[in-house]
Parts: sequence; structure tokens; C-alpha cells
Amino acid sequence: MVSRSCMNFLDLASGNLLEIPHTPRSIPRVMTVPGIISDLDGYGPYGSNDEDSEIASSICRERKIIVANMLPLQAKKDPGTAKWCFSWDEDSLFLQLKDGFSPETEVIYVGSLKADIDATDQEEVSQKLLEDFNCVPTFLPQDLQRKFYLGFCKQQLWPLFHYMLPMCPDHGDRFDRNLWQAYVSANKIFADKVMEIISPDEDYVWIHDYHLMLLPTFLRKGYNRVKLGFFLHSPFPSSEIYRTLPVRDEILRGLLNCDLIGFQTFDYARHFLSCCSRMLGLDYESKRGHIGLDYFGRTVYIKILPVGIHVCRLESVMNLPYTSAKVKEIQEQFSGKKVILGIDDMDIFKGISLKLLAMEQLLQQHPDLQGKVVLVQIVNPARGSGKDVQEAKRETYLIAKRINDVYGSHEYEPVILIDRPVPRYEKTAYYAVAECCIVNAVRDGMNLVPYKYIVCRQGTPYMDKAMGITSDSPRTSMLVVSEFVGCSPSLSGAIRVNPWDIDAVADALNLAITMRESEKQLRHEKHYRYVSTHDVAYWARSFMQDLERACQDHYNKRCWGIGFGLGFRVVSLSPSFRKLCIEHIVSAYKRTNRRAIFLDYDGTVVPQTSIVKSPSAEVISVLKTLCNDQNNTVFIVSGRGKNSLSEWLDPCERLGIAAEHGYFMRYNKTSDWETNPVTDNDLDWKNIVEPIMRSYTEATDGSSIEVKESALVWHHQDADPDFGSCQAKELLDHLENVLANEPAVVKRGQHIVEVKPQGISKGSVAEKVLLDMVNHGKPPDFVLCIGDDKSDEDMFGSILSTVSDPTLPVAPEIFACTVGQKPSKAKYYLDDAVDVVKLLQGLATASCPKPKHTEQVLVSFESAI
Repeated sequence: MVSRSCMNFLDLASGNLLEIPHTPRSIPRVMTVPGIISDLDGYGPYGSNDEDSEIASSICRERKIIVANMLPLQAKKDPGTAKWCFSWDEDSLFLQLKDGFSPETEVIYVGSLKADIDATDQEEVSQKLLEDFNCVPTFLPQDLQRKFYLGFCKQQLWPLFHYMLPMCPDHGDRFDRNLWQAYVSANKIFADKVMEIISPDEDYVWIHDYHLMLLPTFLRKGYNRVKLGFFLHSPFPSSEIYRTLPVRDEILRGLLNCDLIGFQTFDYARHFLSCCSRMLGLDYESKRGHIGLDYFGRTVYIKILPVGIHVCRLESVMNLPYTSAKVKEIQEQFSGKKVILGIDDMDIFKGISLKLLAMEQLLQQHPDLQGKVVLVQIVNPARGSGKDVQEAKRETYLIAKRINDVYGSHEYEPVILIDRPVPRYEKTAYYAVAECCIVNAVRDGMNLVPYKYIVCRQGTPYMDKAMGITSDSPRTSMLVVSEFVGCSPSLSGAIRVNPWDIDAVADALNLAITMRESEKQLRHEKHYRYVSTHDVAYWARSFMQDLERACQDHYNKRCWGIGFGLGFRVVSLSPSFRKLCIEHIVSAYKRTNRRAIFLDYDGTVVPQTSIVKSPSAEVISVLKTLCNDQNNTVFIVSGRGKNSLSEWLDPCERLGIAAEHGYFMRYNKTSDWETNPVTDNDLDWKNIVEPIMRSYTEATDGSSIEVKESALVWHHQDADPDFGSCQAKELLDHLENVLANEPAVVKRGQHIVEVKPQGISKGSVAEKVLLDMVNHGKPPDFVLCIGDDKSDEDMFGSILSTVSDPTLPVAPEIFACTVGQKPSKAKYYLDDAVDVVKLLQGLATASCPKPKHTEQVLVSFESAI
């Protein structure tokens, strides 16, 4: 376990990262009321611990820290004074989301500026932005900014998240370790800036998008209980695509250091969960309607919520005189024609060329529409750079020219490309006039264009006047939306299309412009109800409410930081849960005289991952030593069959064995196997279970059946993780139904479904042994129980209830210990099977047994019973 001392993540992450110095702590913690601030120098960027965090002032009002790649600011340099001037970017989603918070909430922004500020001006600009805008800028060196944003973000993450693999050098950029190191360095600088202003006990941190997926790891390292939310605005690819990323685990673990992770659609969330399952072996489940991942004792919640738009902001733009004038100009320009509108960034994923091909197909199939329909395609400036953008632009212009040459005339251009910066009011005017809006992206995170179109078609009284319609006129709108766009699931009235199917898109456009007005009106009303109620404020409010719910138990558990570099994570467990110290248990062992020791087998004395399942010579030696101590009663309690266990543990003559979870028991090598009397040997249900399991095995490649004398186990560890898990759930339900009236129980474990007799458990083994000791006048004064899986939890619970019996003369010292740091009924933990053997060696050394001869066997506890 790593200490909480100051640790530089750049040194811990793989590779020689850029030498970025720690950001000076020049910006004070933001306070809104007078108060005493503790010495901040005690808070190293990553050196604080939970005790430090508890010193934070509790008199700050509620604060939200919004972290994004870019601040919601516009920057302009005054040519006269050479001073920088800043103003809010009213169109920024991050500024608009403030409407979802209460008026008392203070919002602080952390991010980069859309301007290159000289190093000599950075301190002055930082102070100005903090005082005037509550913004904290992250100044990245130019070379780092280029490698971080244009390099790793745009050349590697962005294409991969949009399902584009670099199959060859001409098709995408191959993974570049230098760009990855720049990404790590940039995320660290963002973390430093957050650390300057955060009050970890009070503040909620909301991180946005794929640029900052490592930031949660840095912040969680600094403050184990920091309240972290993350929202991904882009798609998340399927596991088959994502697993090709060489740094896939580091990014997944970064996201899992959050408390809540938000996605635009269920598909994106499902892909993320599948990656966690396949690559990290994590299971997830729905908990009262919320999807949760158990990650080292912490529950990481998953939220599915599409982003909304700021309706009032859009309505205010519609009421501008510039907008009204532009509407009249557009109406006059396209008089007698129906306008189809497209607004897209210039990149290869927006499907602009496919849209133009569909328009060409429409005009070819429906000659009557020539001269009556126009596609206005507004092209926003590209956010990235490179040959892909240039190729997409060249193809777009070639197709548009071909269409206009073939189907156009001197008075008519069927395709109009507007490839320049288009002001807000002009876009709004086109939205209001267009009969149909088409979003034909082949892959897109959300795309708010359809939402804006719907609101603009609803209009305002001022817009109605400009368009020459009455306020009570019916409102209509038509949407053609790609099924690969994040907003598609929320627009049930849209015509959904496969953008690659040119004929289908052409048919959809024809349907959209020829549909009856009454149906257009119904579709519009349905969409407007959704868009107006699920706006950006609703999105922000809903996300923050779930983040608060996800963090409400932060201080009910103890936290440990473990792992190095980008593999860092926090283990969150019960306050009484701690590592079992060898010195502590040896001390108790020495001062006691009647000891009961219960040990699981797989995953406890033999590593779970070991191919060789027989015990090592070291394990055999330590077990023999413990058994030869006349004060000890030692049992191996396992789910394995008695034949395997008795063969492997043959040298340990005085060792007790409970096989098949206690269905078979013997106290030593010379005693007979006893069958649990609870079952009455009624195993007829096996004839029902085996054919069902066999059918699931045949249908699930990689699965198998293990036949035990008392049980049947269906294994799916080697099957496809998703399909195997799905089949296991179905098998569990199937067996529970058919065995409802049979003396058998169905249990699901790690990669298994097991059916065994009722009343059989490891807990019953521990209870029987302990009661036998009491009945023979040798009540235990020391109980040790170690196990690693769910079946061992029965032992822990049984021991705690049995030894708490008031009839016992003295309560024994109990050491219930699980293997691995995870939620458990046990009070102690050990890290792995190696630690277990070390602990047992410590006890064996303390025993110092005397040589035993055959004639002394009668004095042993096993002979007595």
C-alpha cells in the first residue's frame, strides 16, 4: 500500500513524461464569507490526507467546480492598451448549465483559454479571471497544448471513440507514446489548478469530456473522498474497438475513480460497462434503478441522460432585429422552394458527403422536385486538422458541384454550401425557415442541432411577425436523424435513417417534405414537449442530484489509497476493517490454549490464478506443524470434492477436511467420512438439473459442468464474459423455477452457478466443529477463519453468532479474515494467498510442537470426539 505522502504522478506513469513543474500556489482558495483559512502550504498538490481535508472550512457556501478543456469565455486583446479583455461565451454549454443549480450555489470554472497568453501576463490574467469571472485558467505550454489537444485528443481518442481504427498509416494515426505522455501531463496541470481552489469536504467537482479522463485519478490521489462526477459528451465505443487502445486500462481506471459517470445514451454506457467487465473483470448491477459498479468497495454509479439546450437563450436570439431581417431575406431568396437544412462541423464523421449523395438521389428519383427543393448546408469550421479534414472538404465540394451542374440552372442551385463562420442569428434564421432538418452523422456523441431546430420552429411572437404568420398558426417541423447520433433515441417522432443507406435517406427526405401538415404538427408537438422540459438546466440539475446521492456515504467508510501511477485507486471499506497484523495474531495465539482454525482452499492457501491446484510443499509443511500442536483443531473447508482434497492433503494426518461445502467431513486422516445428516441423501433433484445444465453448456461455448457427489456446478469462466453472464442469469432463474419444491438451493458465484442440497454451507461446518469443542469441555478461546469468496462469508457469520452464545464461559478471540480488500463480514483482511501462508508460518513458529508418537494420539482432540 502506498503512503499518502506527496507523490509526483509524472514520475510514476510509464514513459519519460514531459518535465512540467508544479504550478505555483498563487491563487487563493475562493471564499465568499469572512473566515479563517488554514495554512494552505500544508496541502501539497498530492500530499494531503483525509485528516488534512477535515480541516477545510465549513463556512463556505455550496460550490460546484466545473472542469472542462476550455473555459466558457471569449478573449480579445485591446490593440490600444495591449490588455486582454474577456467576456462570457453565452453559447457555452458549461455557462448555461448554471441554470440547473440553486441561486446560492457558487460555480467555479477550471479550463484553458481560447487565446495564447504570454507567460509574463499569465499571473495578472489569472487574478483578473478569478475576481471577475470565478474562472481559473490552465496555461499549457504551446508544444504541450498541441500534442495534448491536436495530437492525442483529436488524432487518437476522437477517431477511436468514433469507431475509426488506424488500420494503415493512410487511415488514421497510430498510437504515439509521446502524445500520450502529453495527455498525462496536461491532465496533471488541470489537477494542480483544481487543487489550488478545492475545499474537498464541501465542493463537488464535475469533469467534462474525453480530454480529461485521467484527471479523476490525480484528484482521487490528492483527496481520497473528493466528490467527483464525469460526463462524456462523445460516444464510447464498443469493447472490440476500445480494447485496441494501448492505454485502455489507465483510462478506464481514471473514469472509475469518479463517483458518477454520465453518458448520452444507454448504448455508450453499455459499451463502457462491457469494457470494465472484459478488461478489468468488474461486475455491475442495477441498484434501485441506478446502475452501479463495485470497484474496491466503492460503488461507481452510471447515469444515462442526454444533454439539453438553453431554450430561453435561443428564444432571445430569435427576438433580435438581425434575426428578423435575415429571416425575411432567406424567405425572399427561397420563395416557392422548400428548404432542407444541415448544420455540421467539417469532419469525416458528420456524413456531409453522404447527405449530399442522398440529395442527388432524391432529385434523380423525383424530377418533379427539381427547382422546388434546396439543401442548405452550413459547414462549421473544423475542430481538428489533418488530411482527413481536407479530404472530407474536397469530397463535399466535388459532390455539391456535380449536383448543381446536373440538376441546377441559372436561377436554381439545389445545394448551397455556406463554408464560413456563420453568426448565431443567421443560423437561427435558417432553423426557423427550414421545412426539414437533417443530421446524417455516421457517429456522433449528442448533436444538439435537432433540438435547436425544434425550438426555432416553435418560434416566438417576434419571430412570428417576421415570418408573417399569426401566433395561433399550427407549428410543424420534420427531422431526418441518423440512428448513430446520441440524440436519436430521445426524438421518437424523427425519421431515423442509416446514413450509409443512400436510398433510404433519399426516401426519408422525400417523406419529410411531402408528409401531411397534420402529422408534421403532431411530431413537432411531441418533440417540443420533450426539448422544452429536458433542457440544459434539467440535465445539470439531474446529474448533480445523482452525484450528491452517490457521495452521501463517503464518510461512513475508511479509505486506503493503493497502487502506483495511473493505476492508483481507493479502497473504501467498513471503519472497523483492517489488515491482519502477524504480530497481533501471534500474540493472541501464544496466550491461548484451545484454538480452532478454519481455512478455505482455493484462493486462500492456494492462489486462485494458479494452474497447479495441489498445495505447495510450503503449505503442506505449515499445515502439518499447526495440526501437530495438540491445542489446535485445524480444518480445510472447501467446495472441492473429497477425493481431490484427501489426495492433495494426504501428508497432513491430523488435518480435518470439509469437502463440498461441508456435505462430507472428517476430523483426521484415519477417521471415516461423515455425510451431513440434513440432506438425508436425497439427491434425486440432480436428475432434473443435469439435463438443463447440459443444454446451457451446448449453447454456451467455453462453459462446462462439474459433477460433484452432492452438487452440480456450471462454469462459464472461459465463455464470452457478456454472453456467459447473461446465460448464467437465465440458468439461475430457470433452475430456481424447476427446483421450487425440491430440497436444493441454487447459488450464483464468481463465474459459476451451483446447485447443492439445502442446509449445506461452510457456515454449518464451522458451527458443528465449534459446538463439538464446547460439548467435549474444550470451548475455544481462539478462532481463526480465513477465506476469499462469497461462500466463506457464511463461515464468518456463523463463527460470530456461535461464539456469541452466552453459555460459553469466556468469549474467544476471533480473527475472521477475508483475502483481498473488499466488503466482507470479516473484520480483517490479507492481500493474497502469499500473505495467508506467511501468517500461518508465523503461527506455526509460535507453536513449537513437541515430537509426537503414535501412543500419544489418544490425548488429541480428534481422538476424544
